[in-house]
Amino acid sequence: MTEARDFWSRRKAAVLAEADEEREAIEAKAVADQQAELEAKPDHEILAEFNLPDPDQLKPGDDVSGFMEQAIPDRLRRRALRRLWRLNPVLANVDGLVDYGEDYTDAACVIENIQTAYQVGKGMLAHIEALAADETEDEALPAEDLEEAPEALDDEIEDAAEVVALAPETEEPEEMEMPPAPRRMKFEFEG
Repeated sequence: MTEARDFWSRRKAAVLAEADEEREAIEAKAVADQQAELEAKPDHEILAEFNLPDPDQLKPGDDVSGFMEQAIPDRLRRRALRRLWRLNPVLANVDGLVDYGEDYTDAACVIENIQTAYQVGKGMLAHIEALAADETEDEALPAEDLEEAPEALDDEIEDAAEVVALAPETEEPEEMEMPPAPRRMKFEFEG
């Protein structure tokens, strides 16, 4: 018997849902028809019909709730809201806590026909290699300096040896004992 109740309760709920959907569809059609009629009329006739002031002539403190009715066309509602936002400094000035209020696209600062050293899949590798090659060419000693180079290198080696000799001796760290590698458990089932 409980199965029969479940079936009939589900059936009753489905019938009620269908009736609600039909009612909502009829209301939506009526609103769409009314909107279509109002879209054809000029703004001043619609404002006179609903006894509303001109949205562009609103003053601070005027009531804009009349423009929020469902029957009012969107173009008039938007005009009234724009005017409201201009008049009210609380609504006009964003407090800075809007996460996505800024334009974070780089479309505004893109230069046409820009060329970069970036290569897809390689990154900046070729550019970095070229810079490294330029540095090695700059560091290469001219042929005249090759005779003086060994003496300069000997002086640098002696200075480095003195620095190493003056440095305090540090004990080499003992080898740390590594924990054993994790093992996998194996299960066998009889059956």
